[in-house]
Amino acid sequence: MEKLESYIFSIVCSTFFLVSCFLFSKITREQRDPYMDEIFHIPQAQKYCEGRFGEWDSMITTLPGLYLVSVGIIKPTVWLAGWTGKAVCSPGMLRFINLLFSCGNLYLVYLILYKLHQKDKSVTASKRILSALALSTFPVLYFFTFLYYTESGSTFFSLFAYLMCLYESHKISALLGFCAVMFRQTNIIWVIFCAGHVVAQKMTETWKTTVTKKKENKIASSTDISITTIRNFLRFFMEYTLSTKNVIILLSITWPYLLLVMSFIAFIIINRGIVVGDKSNHEACLHFPQLFYFFSFTLVFSFFHSFSFRKVSNFLSSLRKKPIFYLSVLTLFLFLVWKFTYMHKYLLGDNRHYTFYVWKNIFQKHEVVRYALVPGYVFAVWSFADSLKSKPLLWNLMFFLCLVIATVPQKLLEFRYFILPYLIYRLNASVPSVFRLLLELCLYTFVNALTFYIFLKKTFVWPNSEEVQRIMW
Repeated sequence: MEKLESYIFSIVCSTFFLVSCFLFSKITREQRDPYMDEIFHIPQAQKYCEGRFGEWDSMITTLPGLYLVSVGIIKPTVWLAGWTGKAVCSPGMLRFINLLFSCGNLYLVYLILYKLHQKDKSVTASKRILSALALSTFPVLYFFTFLYYTESGSTFFSLFAYLMCLYESHKISALLGFCAVMFRQTNIIWVIFCAGHVVAQKMTETWKTTVTKKKENKIASSTDISITTIRNFLRFFMEYTLSTKNVIILLSITWPYLLLVMSFIAFIIINRGIVVGDKSNHEACLHFPQLFYFFSFTLVFSFFHSFSFRKVSNFLSSLRKKPIFYLSVLTLFLFLVWKFTYMHKYLLGDNRHYTFYVWKNIFQKHEVVRYALVPGYVFAVWSFADSLKSKPLLWNLMFFLCLVIATVPQKLLEFRYFILPYLIYRLNASVPSVFRLLLELCLYTFVNALTFYIFLKKTFVWPNSEEVQRIMW
């Protein structure tokens, strides 16, 4: 059976690659010149191709991981093939690097799913393959396969680091985490997540042993948290962290991650910030509604996974049982929307992004709209938490902490920032039925087809420019 699964997955990978090559050819023919952020990335990579490593475009805000990897792949390839001229490090050749990363992401997602759900007998080979294919065609990620952006490579190294963490190869995981940070600095958050995963795993094992002795073995993973549970957990947490033996055990495992995090802190101090180039347009703030945008985004793209009549029924039942709790949450969310909603100047300053139209046609329709959406946010948060109820309490706390750090400081509403937290959520959530996975794959295929159609066919020209403009994520 495992051999049959490997054959089927090989066919899926080959088909994925061929379809992606076809789309790559179509998009590259239509958009030959650098577009959007490519006007910074491609010339910088071409400088590296020519050996001019000392030159740097100050408008680039990320580290040079993408360019270094591109040159490391392209240079040996063109030498072996004997290629010369304009084809070397052309926009098409540089973009093709991301297509390779995309295929790697498909394989990594499959391996992570296999590792995370290997004890769950209900997760069959067909579910693993369909889940991997669906997540690899996740529209926001898949679109950037065909442009020279950092998303595909950033996701590849972050997922690879997570996979090695799951297999307890922590030194390799930290090294891959370093590569991920070289693509996008904020990936240090997912390095912290890997370290947190290890800490949560060790503490959960001890916690389960403790509560089993007290015949309370349901506490560790229960989502119905009582005051007694919280008190017991806080007592356990204090005892565990104050134990020198436990701290030494954790440090002996997580030191590769800690070394990378401390090095990154040193980088921030020396660089006077996390951004390496244009700092003025990337200032951090407390933008709490970013969490609500992410949870809504997740609910939409995991609709067939996280939405059902039973879930709605369970939510309404929970609402009836705890009206004061949900009223408090609603009040808190309204306050956060009122006091901490920000609009970056890029959001409505560039009509080539979907976020421009989302903000203009929904949030700016009327002042009351952003408050009217809050009840929906409450359900989205509840649905998100409910989908992860099988995960240990400590793991959920660590993931939520990383999610807050990854989203809240961002002033700009940008769907690309949601890619990694969404993937980690979907990988760890319970795997739905084959039917629901097929519906999800159909949804992603439809959104991808619509996105590519709009990008290629619905072009326009600005009044003060002759260049063709295209709409994208």
